[in-house]
Amino acid sequence: MNIIIPIKQVPETSNVKMDKETGTMIRDGVESVINPLDLYAIEIGIQLKEKHGGKVTVISMGPPSAQKAIKEAIAMGCDDGILISDKKFAGSDTWATSYTLSQAVKKINDYDLILAGERATDGDTGQVGPGIAAWLDIPLATYVSKVGEIDKSSITVERLVEEGYQILKMPLPSLLTVVKEVSDPRLPTLRGKKKARATEIPVFSLENMDLKIESLGLKGSPTKVVKIDFPKVTRGGKLVKAVGDDGVKDAVNELIKFMEEKELI
Repeated sequence: MNIIIPIKQVPETSNVKMDKETGTMIRDGVESVINPLDLYAIEIGIQLKEKHGGKVTVISMGPPSAQKAIKEAIAMGCDDGILISDKKFAGSDTWATSYTLSQAVKKINDYDLILAGERATDGDTGQVGPGIAAWLDIPLATYVSKVGEIDKSSITVERLVEEGYQILKMPLPSLLTVVKEVSDPRLPTLRGKKKARATEIPVFSLENMDLKIESLGLKGSPTKVVKIDFPKVTRGGKLVKAVGDDGVKDAVNELIKFMEEKELI
């Protein structure tokens, strides 16, 4: 079974910054990691390979620095990886991103299953996985919590839905987006890190992919961010330092005054 896993390198949650002019995320100079929800797709992909044979290929669309995420996935147990990178891809929304990734999958061609995380923590849309399935015109199951029986032509999965669980039998090839229940991600191993270090990551770009230029990057993205607002702190506070006996008396007086103003006493 040959499995393709699209992964994304995202900024650490505390470091997310936005460009007000373009409405896109600022990634330069920001520490990035593998999208945490993609780790569950990587883990179940490796488990399926260990059980049924085949190989796991990770693909990632991003700047050259995204090779770090690909090599981390290889260190966890994936077989190889491909970077999809070109300046023309910059600023892509979920529509343009899923289109570009789907064309990379077509270029790879040899696959039985595509596994993706439920969503990315930076955009939080959950649209790229389903978008890839739509572009490839293959069956899709979202919120997969368990992968069951697999044969040469079909796969059985369990979906997490509001009412409980839903069991589906799907033809292959197909695409699954998975939730945390599906697996517990393993850590990279020393052997895996050595393999990752020695692995050369090929790059797919505009030059070696069959792409429609009008569907790429910021210009090819139908979704536009028209305005960005940052949350404002609506409540403030006053700090009164109580140092020594006089300081304590002043602090108590300040507290009493405040409570009187608020008609609390």
